[in-house]
Amino acid sequence: MSTEQTYQQCTRCVMDTTSSQISFDAQGHCNYCNAYFEKAEQTFFRPYDVRKKELDQRIQYIKQRAKGQKYDCIVGVSGGMDSSYLLVKSKEYGLNPLVVHFDNGWNSELAVQNINNLVTKLGLELHTEVMDWELFKDLQLAYFRASVIDIEVCTDQLIFSHLYKVAKKYKIKTILSGANVWTETILPRDWRCVKKHDWTNLKNIHKKYGKKPIAHLPRLNLSYKRALERQGFKTLTVFDLEDFNVEQVKQRLTKEFDYVVYPYKHYESVFTRFYQGSLLIEKFGIDKRKAHLSCLICAGQLTRDKALKELKKPAYPTKQQEQEDYEYLLKKWGITDAEYKQNMQLPRVYHDAFGWDDQLLKNRIAKRLELIYKYKIAKLFGVKYTL
Repeated sequence: MSTEQTYQQCTRCVMDTTSSQISFDAQGHCNYCNAYFEKAEQTFFRPYDVRKKELDQRIQYIKQRAKGQKYDCIVGVSGGMDSSYLLVKSKEYGLNPLVVHFDNGWNSELAVQNINNLVTKLGLELHTEVMDWELFKDLQLAYFRASVIDIEVCTDQLIFSHLYKVAKKYKIKTILSGANVWTETILPRDWRCVKKHDWTNLKNIHKKYGKKPIAHLPRLNLSYKRALERQGFKTLTVFDLEDFNVEQVKQRLTKEFDYVVYPYKHYESVFTRFYQGSLLIEKFGIDKRKAHLSCLICAGQLTRDKALKELKKPAYPTKQQEQEDYEYLLKKWGITDAEYKQNMQLPRVYHDAFGWDDQLLKNRIAKRLELIYKYKIAKLFGVKYTL
């Protein structure tokens, strides 16, 4: 939160000045919920019959692209609510997805149980990509020691790079995603890394603070993503074409698939639970529940009063679990309590400080143009110059 900004909270949602980029209109409504309603008008606020027609067309498109193949699409599953429900819906759509799970060493027992229940009851095939733990630990520690805000980039980037790796291996052109406007629109840019799939940024952070070689890892960068798109690989969403009610989804998963609901969004991962419930709050003063609850308020699925009451509760269900998760983190990372606390005192370093794919691409183009210019000048004066 900016020291120059007086504390203020949105009168419609629960976002506040812990985001330095927040602004308010005359009614006291913030820019985040105003942007939410703009996106909603373009997506799920449209008439149901219009959305249903688009959904049917999208499903037919996926089936047509996969004609003659065993799998219609890939669905990445974490054990969280969105990806779990996406599995259920994909079967209802008449699709046969290859289920891919990325195991980065932080699965909770509950997440594993939820995934197994779903896959078994739906009769689906599970493909698990197991990350080399020592390498993944090295990546996470590099981000922690760099004092950047978004340690989850390690997971987010490698999930999608592995999804594309599996897609290419099995020649499955569609990746079905649970991303949606309903529950995920509000998340301030200053609370996260804006370009989560940027290989240059990850590589530079690791180069400075990591130890193990990462050149062999599957990666996502601008050039590779564009190449995949030219080859026909696409990521498609469906939930914004549906009526997606969080409480109804939870009830259905619980009743039909013995699914056990987590206290808060993304708590299927032990690390994410600790990162969101402790590290982010203590080091950066950021409580992501404000964004998650604000989305539900704007979606008409939660009252602001209930959201405010929810925020009065601790981000961890119990202090004991927080302490257990903390000790587990120290053990898995192989660091001491003193080292953790020392790093927590470091000032925030912005991801921008480590460069981006597009900057690297621009630099390469500029260098190439410079060489071409020198070549033409040399040729003009009859001097030998090799590009």
